[in-house]
Amino acid sequence: MKPAMRIGFGWDSHEFVSGVPLKIGGVEISHSKGLGGHSDGDLLLHAITDALLGAIGAPDIGTLFPPSDQQWKGADSAVFLNEALKRVHTAGYNIVNVDSSLIMLAPKIGPNAPSIRGHVAKLLGIPTDCVGLKAKTPEGIGTDNAAIANVVVLLERTGGALKKSVAAKALGKK
Repeated sequence: MKPAMRIGFGWDSHEFVSGVPLKIGGVEISHSKGLGGHSDGDLLLHAITDALLGAIGAPDIGTLFPPSDQQWKGADSAVFLNEALKRVHTAGYNIVNVDSSLIMLAPKIGPNAPSIRGHVAKLLGIPTDCVGLKAKTPEGIGTDNAAIANVVVLLERTGGALKKSVAAKALGKK
């Protein structure tokens, strides 16, 4: 019998680079640098994706969407999140809540937090008050030119009902 609840943890980091937009939680944020990566560098969506996949014992984001595969070059990270959501629902679970911590020197996340939380909630199909987002500075850990995301998700068993994810609808997928 499947457990009634499952917890997943996700972690991601990216270095800041010039010439790319900064996307966090699917929201473009004004900043002089963006986060480098094979896809769009959205470390928050990457960490949420890994947390969801980990909660159900699925392969991680790098296994499902390897950076060596050119089809994922510059990809919207909502594509990865949507695949994780499909797998969660197929496994018979729904998301209860997501809690995240971002660690970066700049930009300040506070002014953007409501937009990020709202967009993440929409992608996940959960209420905004079920998305936690905190931001910390990397005091003393030597990561001033990088950003780190830590995410925890809680899932509850649904009996196996599969529902189309909000992320899939947002991307126009069936």
